Amino acid sequence: MKLVVVSAGLSVPSSTRLLADRLAAVAAPAATAPEPAPADVRVIELRDLAVEIAHTFTSGFPAAALAEAFEAVAAADGLIVVTPVFSASYSGLFKSFFDALGVTDEDALTGKPVLIAATGGTARHSLVLEHALRPLFAYLKAVVVPTGVYAASEDWGAEGLDARIERAAGELAALMAGLSGTRPLPGRDSFEQVTPFEERLAALSVPGRTPAP
Repeated sequence: MKLVVVSAGLSVPSSTRLLADRLAAVAAPAATAPEPAPADVRVIELRDLAVEIAHTFTSGFPAAALAEAFEAVAAADGLIVVTPVFSASYSGLFKSFFDALGVTDEDALTGKPVLIAATGGTARHSLVLEHALRPLFAYLKAVVVPTGVYAASEDWGAEGLDARIERAAGELAALMAGLSGTRPLPGRDSFEQVTPFEERLAALSVPGRTPAP
């Protein structure tokens, strides 16, 4: 099981990378449970690839380090993507990486589970997850987990962030495990179990009769 984390943080240390690491720390063990070994985690720091990303748009070909990062993303069973917020949207570096990936392999994210997250200085930008990141990855044909995680400056150490991290990482882990076939999603029937719809519909039409489980 391979989990790839894409962090667009610019500073060192970076709150964006910190959030990415906390999400991965929860998702990696959950994705392979009950196996003792967690998922293989690879972190891609976009600031280290900024020059290569820019050159890709002029040359049409990614350099070696960027090509290897693209291959890791394409081969991943799940992604965690985290960006700082600039001008109420994702950073230009973050968007450029996925634009360049699309030029190289337009189907790289098709059907791939993705957890979206962002960091910012104020909670007023929390909707960036819904109006910017979620549409971007839906366009790239990824499967975006229902819960996104936004961390404003005041969220660090405050009540609520840990719960959002646990929920979002759990959703990603469930999708990774379900799509890889390691275990069924909680609460879902397996493909071998056929739901008796005709029997259940008939039972609904008879007062007092309970559908068979």
